[in-house]
Amino acid sequence: MTLRKLMTFPLLLFPLMAFAHNFVNGQPVAPVDITDRGELVLDNDTFSYKNWNSSQLKGKVRVMQHIAGRTSAKKKNSMLIQAIEDAKFPNDRFQPTTIVNADDAIPGTGLFVSGKIEKNKKRYPWAQFIIDSNGLARKAWQLDEESSAIVVLDKEGRIQWAKDGALTPEEVHQVITLVHTLLDK
Repeated sequence: MTLRKLMTFPLLLFPLMAFAHNFVNGQPVAPVDITDRGELVLDNDTFSYKNWNSSQLKGKVRVMQHIAGRTSAKKKNSMLIQAIEDAKFPNDRFQPTTIVNADDAIPGTGLFVSGKIEKNKKRYPWAQFIIDSNGLARKAWQLDEESSAIVVLDKEGRIQWAKDGALTPEEVHQVITLVHTLLDK
């Protein structure tokens, strides 16, 4: 291999490495502090937002989904969301957390995205919904644009499983089995 080819080889790999997530099993997610919108709060049919920080992921077993504010991203892991619903995990020890990257939405759809999230909060009041208006989590966690990432966290907030992109049926089963295992500990 010539020196020229050796020098261009790392450059060819750089675009692939630049979009790989930085989740590490056994570690917490990289710190994120979302103050522009943040966690959606429902109190007596009134919605508000409060600041949210990734350190708040401790305390319960979680399946965290980070999705772009697009229907196409939501559809990527809809099988897993349905499987979580069907599993009827105990709300006192399990909480689904959805972080919506509103910075990665189709222009002009912001109100539609907000309306869908509010509808889901009413339907699933025990679930956690975070609106990330500036895409801070995507940047901190090095996630792909227009995507859906799934992260399973233990009750200490440590990553036990992660994937950026659509899960296969086998991976959906693997996630549900892992959550059952973590809840039994």
